[in-house]
Amino acid sequence: MTTRRAVLSMAPASWLAATAALAQATYPNKPIRYIVPVAAGGGSDFVGRTVCERWGKALGQTFIVDNLGGGGGVIASQTAAKAAADGYTLMQGYVATHGTSPATRRLPYDPVRDFTPIGMIGGTPNVLVVNTDLPVKDLQGFVDYLKKYPGKASYGSAGNGSLTQLVMELFKQQSGTFMLHVPYRGIAPAFNDLLGGQTQAMFPGLAAALPHIRSGRVRPLAITGNARQPTVKDVPTLIEAGFKGFDAVQWYGVVGPAGIPAPIVQQLNDTLVATISAPEMKDKLASEAVDPMPMSADAFGRHIQAEVQRWTVLARDRKIQVEE
Repeated sequence: MTTRRAVLSMAPASWLAATAALAQATYPNKPIRYIVPVAAGGGSDFVGRTVCERWGKALGQTFIVDNLGGGGGVIASQTAAKAAADGYTLMQGYVATHGTSPATRRLPYDPVRDFTPIGMIGGTPNVLVVNTDLPVKDLQGFVDYLKKYPGKASYGSAGNGSLTQLVMELFKQQSGTFMLHVPYRGIAPAFNDLLGGQTQAMFPGLAAALPHIRSGRVRPLAITGNARQPTVKDVPTLIEAGFKGFDAVQWYGVVGPAGIPAPIVQQLNDTLVATISAPEMKDKLASEAVDPMPMSADAFGRHIQAEVQRWTVLARDRKIQVEE
């Protein structure tokens, strides 16, 4: 008797269990939808497409990248959370959808309960940059300037509740300084005003800042993360300078709807870890200043919970709450 005929001859309850087991055993047998919560183009989209191209080869199946921008990732997150938990719909969750947004606003989804963590892809640090007209040369000089002229400087961000705001608020908290926050609708307009001198500082992701650092139009003072970055090797980490908790990075990972069977999660995680651990992948992601961060599905789940917690505490301390 064939496996399929044996399954069909079973009682209903046994049939359902056997059918599920058969589906898992043959996974994946059709293309996988991979939701990227931003419009096509840009760093996040590049990361997703680069990973999916090679991950698909490891799984022996095609990934179909679906860009669902809008709502700061809410539309994509809701879509992914409501999908069938069969492993054929995944989403590129990142620090906003599963970290800073849940910490600063009410969302129609729960970043932990509504998702199955699959694995981490990697992260890029944030770098503290200032307008070159500001009379400071290093981090300590910047702190001294802010304390000498409280309220004179302002900083831009990619928007209220964004990582660029929260990291700067953490810096202000630890340095005992004050700057006015000027939120923008994205990092590009925030950079325009920083370059034009309308704002004096910002904490963008390294990939977004690199062209302006290399052109000499902004001055880098310090970087987040546990180690210096080869692309800006002379820029110290904030941890080096004595600031605690500045291991924060803009990270990208993979989640699916809650309830994906454990064997499928394990298969996805194993192949994802192998994909991002390959030397050529490290070189590819380096163009967006993303360092691979392979970890198990359980470890990634704990990472999400820790991120939501850390930014929630900071948002409460700094009274950051975004009203939609």
